[in-house]
Order: sequence, then C-alpha cells, then structure tokens
Amino acid sequence: MLMRRFAATAVVVLAAAATSSAALSPATAAPAAPLPLPTPVERPSDSLTVTVSETGDPADARTYTLDCHPAGGTHPNARAACEQLDGNSRWGQDTFAPTSHGTPCTQIHGGPATAHIEGTWSGRRVDADYDRGNGCEVARWDELDKVLTTG
Repeated sequence: MLMRRFAATAVVVLAAAATSSAALSPATAAPAAPLPLPTPVERPSDSLTVTVSETGDPADARTYTLDCHPAGGTHPNARAACEQLDGNSRWGQDTFAPTSHGTPCTQIHGGPATAHIEGTWSGRRVDADYDRGNGCEVARWDELDKVLTTG
C-alpha cells in the first residue's frame, strides 16, 4: 500500500514539473548547461634510455630508447622489455636498485658487458648502472636481460 502511494505521488510530482517547465516561455527557460567532460588521468611517462656495451668499451655501446604504455621507441624488442619491467616492478621497491652494500656475492665474473639506464619509470627518476662483475650483478643483469639486449 505504501509503495502504491509513493508511486502515485511520484507520478503527480513529475507531471507537475513537466507542466510547469512547459509553461515557461523560451525567453525565461534557462538552457541546459552541458556536462563537463571528465579530465583524463595523466599516467606518468615510462621512458628510458638504455645504453649497452657487450665489451665494456663505451665506443662499442649501443643506445636505445624504450617507451612503455604503450611500448615503443628504438629498442629492438620494446614489448618484451616493457613486459619484463612491468613483471619486475613491485610497489614500494626500486626496480633498478643496485645490490645492497655488504651483500655476499659469488666471485663469478659474467663477462665485460656494461649498461646504463636513465629516464623515468613509474613516475620515478632512473639512473642505474649495470655490469656482470660478480654473481649478484649477473643476477641483477639477468632480471632485466630483455631490457639490456644489444640486438
């Protein structure tokens, strides 16, 4: 019973509102203001410059740009590199952090390769160096092997 009374009241109120707005002359009726468009959310730019030398000699280095979200740039496999970075990114952790000072590392040399990454990732500035001088650095390199490719 209460629902019927509510529905009947709603119909009367809506009908009265329609009648009163129709009775207004065009000169006195306020035009409907358009709704504002939503503001696009800016995503931080994920753009890196990757310089890699397989010999460790800067004269032999190759430099690539890597843009993610969407994947692009001059990197030879930008999509795989971006996917690897996304997979290695953890909230509150620096994806490019160096090995912690005092970490015990095997003294297995992984070769003379060196790399440098700079730019922006997840809204944070990146300036990281890589080499393969011991077991920790080899593991760190391998975590980003798709990013640190030379071809």
